[in-house]
Amino acid sequence: MPNFETVTVETDLLIVGGGMSACGATFEAAYWAKKNGLKVTVVDKAAMDRSGAVAMGLSAINQYIGWAAGDNTLEDYVKYVRQDLMGISREDLVYDIARHVDSSVHLFEKWGLPIWLSEDGKYVHEGRWQIMINGESYKVLVAEAAKNALAAMGDKGQLLERVFIVEPLMDGDRCSGAVGFSVRENKFYVFKAKATVALMGGAVHVFRPRSVGEGLGRAWYPPWNAGSTAYFTIKAGAEMTCQEVRFIPVRFKDGYGPVGAWFLLFKSRATNAFGEEYMVTRAAELPKWAPYGLAKPIPANLRNWLGMEDVFAGKGPLMMRTEEAIANIAAKYKDDPKAFKKKMKELESEAWEDFLDMTISQSLLWAGTNIQPEEKPSEIAAAEPYFIGSHSGASGAWVCGPEDVMPAEYKKQWEPIGVYNHMTTVKGLFTAGDGAGASSHKFSSGSHAEGRIAAKGAIAFILGNNTMPKYDDAAIAELQKKILAPMERYEANVKYSSDPDINPAYIKPKMFMFRLQKIMDEYCGGVSSQFTTNKTLLERGLELLGMLKEDSEKLAASDLHELLRAWENTHRLWIAESHLRHVLFREESRWPGYYFRADYPDMDEANWKCFVNSVWNPKTGEWTMKKVPVVNLPV
Repeated sequence: MPNFETVTVETDLLIVGGGMSACGATFEAAYWAKKNGLKVTVVDKAAMDRSGAVAMGLSAINQYIGWAAGDNTLEDYVKYVRQDLMGISREDLVYDIARHVDSSVHLFEKWGLPIWLSEDGKYVHEGRWQIMINGESYKVLVAEAAKNALAAMGDKGQLLERVFIVEPLMDGDRCSGAVGFSVRENKFYVFKAKATVALMGGAVHVFRPRSVGEGLGRAWYPPWNAGSTAYFTIKAGAEMTCQEVRFIPVRFKDGYGPVGAWFLLFKSRATNAFGEEYMVTRAAELPKWAPYGLAKPIPANLRNWLGMEDVFAGKGPLMMRTEEAIANIAAKYKDDPKAFKKKMKELESEAWEDFLDMTISQSLLWAGTNIQPEEKPSEIAAAEPYFIGSHSGASGAWVCGPEDVMPAEYKKQWEPIGVYNHMTTVKGLFTAGDGAGASSHKFSSGSHAEGRIAAKGAIAFILGNNTMPKYDDAAIAELQKKILAPMERYEANVKYSSDPDINPAYIKPKMFMFRLQKIMDEYCGGVSSQFTTNKTLLERGLELLGMLKEDSEKLAASDLHELLRAWENTHRLWIAESHLRHVLFREESRWPGYYFRADYPDMDEANWKCFVNSVWNPKTGEWTMKKVPVVNLPV
């Protein structure tokens, strides 16, 4: 095994991640840190220009309020999120993001992002909250602004890329930094910090994906998101919330192309194989999920559910009627052949551009399967589950809200350690974006705004706790030994078998991932089990995860890339266990279309209109689960 150089970095604020929330945090932290003479260090396992969920680009910004122009109110957005999450949301967090998100959007435009404008100079809306963009370089522009802000700090600003963070460092009950390794060089990193902001995204490939074989790795959410934020916060002892609320998007089948523009901009219908519009034919199902099923907009999980019911009844596949939508829009020009031809060309271009801006693989799939959207429909399907606190899921850490809006019932939890916006229940540890739970529908722009909020809270924490934590060199050495062990294990045992991927002494990361996905798929409501589970299945799944956790001690890595994969899959294992425990604890089906408890097939407002929160105790290794009341803002 090669020798690893130990690199120690001391800083005031440590920001871990490179996605939208990390860029927002970096941009904001640089401003306040420079004013106060503080050092900011940003660490990303990738390269910030193309890191995170927006890496490939986007065709729309999905959260824009327009409250200054009177388009919508902040209260409108709080109600929207409350409705879509079936009543379970941290409304103080949603309100806080909503009142800051427009400023992030205006910054994006200032930095050069092309936002579609109508003839009267207003943003072109895809839906009430969504505005259209030419967003192939969206992430590059936002990252450039963050890096420029960091560079303006001189030697007080530091960016380290291609460094994977594995574990938190702790000084008693305070987070004191993190440890990890370079994925390009034989270097082990120790980051010592007064405050840490964990912004490493959500998780994909915890469940078995629909795309297997030659499509391995293809997913709706970026495949490199491995649950590292959840792992980091859980291992630090932070309280987690809504870990049961995974997200299942319905997307164009196999390529995972977006459907939003087709529903909202093109006004397309989705039908079953017999041409029936399931949102109409199955509308009688909606009153069962009152009050949310009877209000508008219909929550995303219920829209999923109605389509799934048709599939379960043998009426699949589901189809997006692209040819019909394009024809309907172009119909008004039918009396002018020249204008009609021009409009058809324009609509065809917009149809393909929607994919080329953000899901290029869907364009390739259309081309490879002879799909011309103006001539015939395309299949859509429910994807596998994802953990993404920024979209329509809600998993993540239980964080402190803004002091002026946070309900007193929540505020009292932080008063002993300090009321700092977006601090977890662990002192000095902050998070945002996919890492902050129960505050969905922030998407890319809201994640950027929430990263800014968290960074400002972290700087305030540092100014109020401006001493360096204590460090145990022996404990750090043990962490280094543990983190690098897969490489040592591989080298010591690889010659025991003729195939380095099959060995009685170790398990390789890919095989480990397959085992994890199989367990979660079959026992915790994945694609093959029609997103359905029950108590017995969940308990058996928990038993099997326990065995897999034992085997995680036998992971092996032949090089730095496999070492990265080994620890990514360990991170996935922990978010999987957290999710399974939450689904088991909540004895109802509140989000059919995301998962369904066959033994508790109804929504129980009387007993389960609450948050489910959990804590893993680092000292005992035990999990505790509890209910926390939902406190609505007066809107």
